[in-house]
Amino acid sequence: MKKLFLAPALALAIGISSCGNNAEKKEETTTTESTPAETPAAAEETVPGIENVTLSNTWTVEGNDQMQYNINLIRVKAGEPVELTLNNVGKMPKEAMGHNFVVLKPGVDIPTFGGEAASAADNEYIPKSALTSIVAHTKLLGPGESDKITFTLEKGVYPYLCSFPGHFGIMQGKIVAE
Repeated sequence: MKKLFLAPALALAIGISSCGNNAEKKEETTTTESTPAETPAAAEETVPGIENVTLSNTWTVEGNDQMQYNINLIRVKAGEPVELTLNNVGKMPKEAMGHNFVVLKPGVDIPTFGGEAASAADNEYIPKSALTSIVAHTKLLGPGESDKITFTLEKGVYPYLCSFPGHFGIMQGKIVAE
């Protein structure tokens, strides 16, 4: 009878000790994997395809009824004024398919910003709560309208998006200032 009780107790002890070893291994793995994440700036500095983009501080971007920008990657010279024109080439009314161009600071959480923007209809979907996250933005444009903005960027990678509700998931890109 004692032998029958001893076998399950031994199996339980072996199971617990082996789980402990796995936990230590998982911690080591987690620590090892998080080391590269400590240098996100280095990862962002190498934006795929940037070498194929012309360096210019004057850009014209189009937004359309398919919720797309015609340009998803922009390359500019840091420390000099950037002149950007947004054209809404769509035909749908502003209330249904308005577009803007919002340049965010590096590291801004896009889904969080997009959620805040969706509830800022009274301010053309530019959330007052997130103004410190914004570098520059155009006004909200209807069909056939355009707006020009001028801003200066320090070296880095800046996300941009359309903050009209539901658009930020598709209508976004990056500006690389070098």
